[in-house]
Amino acid sequence: METARLRAFIEAAEKGSIKAAADSLGYTPSAISQLVTALEKELGLVLFRRSRKGVSLTEEGDELIPLVRSYLAHEEEIYRLASELNGVTTGHLKIATYPSVATTWLPEIVRRFKSDYPGIQISIMESIRSDIFNHFEQNEADIAFLAYAEPMPYDWIPLAEENVIAALPEDHELASAKKFPVKECENNDFILGSWGREMEILEILERNDVHPDIKYTTYDTPATLAMVRMGLGVSLVNELSAQFWNEHLVKMPLDPPQTITFGVAIPDSDHMTGAARKFLSYTTNYFEEKRR
Repeated sequence: METARLRAFIEAAEKGSIKAAADSLGYTPSAISQLVTALEKELGLVLFRRSRKGVSLTEEGDELIPLVRSYLAHEEEIYRLASELNGVTTGHLKIATYPSVATTWLPEIVRRFKSDYPGIQISIMESIRSDIFNHFEQNEADIAFLAYAEPMPYDWIPLAEENVIAALPEDHELASAKKFPVKECENNDFILGSWGREMEILEILERNDVHPDIKYTTYDTPATLAMVRMGLGVSLVNELSAQFWNEHLVKMPLDPPQTITFGVAIPDSDHMTGAARKFLSYTTNYFEEKRR
């Protein structure tokens, strides 16, 4: 059972509010809501009554509270003993990840992990969403870093919210504007990553009832931004993936603002290797530090 879901459940029960639970745990309300809903689906129970004033436990939810508290209290001891029994000193950890994560957050997490577990071999596979799912299906990856979008058929832990921004050529007529209206995507040639299947961006366009003329599709963000710089069109990208691209293009906030949730996907949290479970712990600790 996914610990993050249980912690979200306990915190929401204690605070009586999804927002208050999110503030306490350092997540967004949307992420806490996703975790609680996933737990309810997993258990087949309705745990909360929801209203405009907040949330309150159902009878089933109230009965589960003592058991969940006990589970969480023993979690650290369980992992400590399991690590000793498994001897997490050697092994092979396979990570599938968006290129944006591979070049920003992941190197520091790997550095910290390798300093304590130098005997673990690590393979990092930079992939788009469809490739990540294929790695899971072929048992080629232990964990994956990606942005949340439906469908999400694997166990999921949210880590951070990132802004989505517009990328424009330097000579674009709106290059000096403060914000780029999402609706303006319809008035420009549009460039879309992930071979036209970039689900997080497609969800944003659909949510805002925007239907751009997709002239070009690319594999990943560097190719997209290179085409933008050449004046071939505009694109929407997550800010994390564009942070090292600062010349000969304009990066602009969106109107209305848009975000995506980055996190870790796990094929089966009940059957993780010792190395994967330990690396996940280092990952969540890293993001807890970033939120402080």
